Amino acid sequence: MFDDVKRKFETEGFAVIEHLFSPEEVEEMKNEAKKLINTMPGESKRTIFSTTNSESQQNKDKYFLESGDKISYFFEEGALGANGELLVEPEYSLNKIGHALHELNPVFRKYTFSEKIKEAAFQLGFEEPVIPQSMYIFKNPKIGSEVIAHQDATYLYTDPLKLVGFWIAIDDATIENGCLWFSSRSHNSGVHRRYIRNPDKNSDEVLIYNSAAPYYQKSNFSPVPISKGSCILIHGQVVHYSEANKSNKSRHAYTFHVVESKNTIYSKENWLQPTNKPFMNLYRN
Repeated sequence: MFDDVKRKFETEGFAVIEHLFSPEEVEEMKNEAKKLINTMPGESKRTIFSTTNSESQQNKDKYFLESGDKISYFFEEGALGANGELLVEPEYSLNKIGHALHELNPVFRKYTFSEKIKEAAFQLGFEEPVIPQSMYIFKNPKIGSEVIAHQDATYLYTDPLKLVGFWIAIDDATIENGCLWFSSRSHNSGVHRRYIRNPDKNSDEVLIYNSAAPYYQKSNFSPVPISKGSCILIHGQVVHYSEANKSNKSRHAYTFHVVESKNTIYSKENWLQPTNKPFMNLYRN
C-alpha cells in the first residue's frame, strides 16, 4: 500500500495516508490541546502580541526565536487587547501552539514517535531523521486565518534538501473549513526564497526573507480535503496554502517536520536552531 503513497509523494510532492490514526487516538490529541489551552500564559505574558509600540515586532520575533525548545502560544490577530486581555473566548483565541510539543508533551510525543510515523519515514528513505519542530494548529470557526502559499523549505532548509512535513487532520479538513491546497509537482522547482536570521545585527528586523514573495497562479492549486486521522506527507519544496476558515466547523491539525541529518547540513541561517541539545532522532525515541 505504501508503494502507492511513495509514488504519489515523489511525483506530485505530497501524498495522503488515509486513516493513519484512529478516532480514539485523534480524540486524545484534541483533548490534550484543550488541556494546553487551560494553561495558556497570563495577560502579562501575552502583551508582546498586542503592544503597539516600536518594539512590538522585535518582541514577537524574540518570542518566536525562543519557542523551539518550549511549548509556546501564538494568538490569532485581533484576539488580544492592548494589555494582553482576551477579546474572544480562550478556545478561539489561538492560532497555534508550538514548537516542542513532540518533545515536552507526553501525548504528542507518543504519537510523533509512534511506529506508524517511523515506518512512513523509513519508507520515504530517511536514514537518520530528526524532528526540529511541531505545532498544533487550530484554524477555529469563522476566525481561523489564511496561510499564504509557501514552501516549508523556506523556513527549515538543509543542504541537500530532505524535509518532509507530517500533517495530521484532527478534524475533517474540507474546502469549507480550510483544507490544504497544493500546486502539484511544484516540488521540482527548487527553493524559491528563505526566511532567515538577519545577518545585519544593527537592524531592527531580527528575522527576514532573503527575497520578495514569489507570485503563484491560483489556478495551479487543487484542494486536498481529508478525513480526521488521515495524514498528508508534504515535500519540503511543494507549494501549498490554506484559506481562512469561514465555516462554523473547526479544522484542527497536528503537524511536525522531519529532516534528514545524515550527510546533510542544517542551515545556521534557519530561524529555528537547536539549543542545548540536538534535535530528537525519530528512530531512537
